[in-house]
Amino acid sequence: MTVRFGIIGCGMISKFHAKALQDLEQAELVGAASRAKSSAADFAETHGIRAFQSIDELIESNEIDAVSICSPSGAHLEAALQAAAAGKHVVIEKPLEITLERCDQIIQACASAGVVLSTIFQSRFHESCQVLKQAVDEGRFGTLTLANAYVKWFRTQDYYDSGAWRGTWELDGGGALMNQAIHNVDLLQWMMGPLQEISAFTSTLSHERIEVEDTAVATVRFANGALGTIEATTSAWPGSLKRLEIYGSTGSAILEDANILKWEFEDSDAADKEILARFAARNTTEGGASDPSAIDYSGHRAQFADVIEAIQQKRRPLIDGEEARKSVQIIRAIYDSAKNGRTIRLD
Repeated sequence: MTVRFGIIGCGMISKFHAKALQDLEQAELVGAASRAKSSAADFAETHGIRAFQSIDELIESNEIDAVSICSPSGAHLEAALQAAAAGKHVVIEKPLEITLERCDQIIQACASAGVVLSTIFQSRFHESCQVLKQAVDEGRFGTLTLANAYVKWFRTQDYYDSGAWRGTWELDGGGALMNQAIHNVDLLQWMMGPLQEISAFTSTLSHERIEVEDTAVATVRFANGALGTIEATTSAWPGSLKRLEIYGSTGSAILEDANILKWEFEDSDAADKEILARFAARNTTEGGASDPSAIDYSGHRAQFADVIEAIQQKRRPLIDGEEARKSVQIIRAIYDSAKNGRTIRLD
């Protein structure tokens, strides 16, 4: 069964969704819609698909089985609720939404309608990330002791000025954390398990005319007792690849974007040498560190393949609404800690 998709929102990120879907045999990209009709027309012409006259028309169309929502983060709710009510499966570009209350509305609506819900966290589908996750689950790190997530990127003032929604609490939902670092926040909690306590600082240091942070640091305690840090910025010129570090009593690993830079274990063997050789400096792109368009869409393709399989097999996707909610909860707790100067304990 081919799953027919429509894309809502025709900005930069929608191009990656379109490329991923058009790469998959079990997907058909039918059309796109945007609040700006001219954007939809240009996008449709570029990708050889139909430009719907409105978002309502796309969602209500019998030609569409699933929608991919690429609108600004704080505008995900309305389109998702409408799509679920129309019986369409829902894929949402990260974050799921910008508050837990809005996330929960989407989760409940899709569950009630019996449609698949997934949020794009394509980094989980990189083979190197899956190899690292397997090593954690197998206990190769011994007692997990420390984990660090770093996203030290750079965005120009022009980037924030390019859209009225960028850098606003209402539609961006946050800054360097909610928009850029959320992928590494997701990887951190996926690898290490639930976070228990968070203490943080945020600031706007090098950009103007934005309401949200361009720099943030947080210290965290995980439910398993390990400690960690999260650092995020869009003010670190010229930008570095995102980095995830995991340490334990019997092993250490460092992941830089999709590359494995460190892979050492007390019981290391030939297979570990092969892993390090295979993934070290494998990815030569800048991973969006300074150019948000410079990302590889292979992870999107792999995630859409999982979503399509979930629809066909009537199962939950690997990243469903509940999984996507976790990173939003962490980031909102960081904002709460920074605003109120207190340690936040997560339930």
